[in-house]
Amino acid sequence: MRQKPPICYIMMKMLKDIKFNEKGLIPAIAQDADTGEVLMLAYMNEEALRRTLESGEVWFYSRSRQELWHKGETSGSIIKVKSIWKDCDSDTILVKGKASGPVCHTGNKTCFFQEMSKEDIES
Repeated sequence: MRQKPPICYIMMKMLKDIKFNEKGLIPAIAQDADTGEVLMLAYMNEEALRRTLESGEVWFYSRSRQELWHKGETSGSIIKVKSIWKDCDSDTILVKGKASGPVCHTGNKTCFFQEMSKEDIES
């Protein structure tokens, strides 16, 4: 019987193909796994992606605070991971998951609640 490789080996192999930017970050889109609704966009560094893969809950890297943050740490609205995808260029991550409550810091279900129109860009 053939043994499975250790999870750390699998993660290292997956992470080596990811194209982090010059600051060591990659955009990460969180999407509702059931509805397809986009919940938020944030950034991950290698450690945030590793913790997300290991824990099954979403971690990000705060560019303003320059630190890791566990989504829902203060609000209680965590995102449980259902699956993680990378795009064709390996420079964007898509996390499909289930949020335990509103995702946006404003209290909205999603961060994308402000529709723009042609008039908005002509003003």
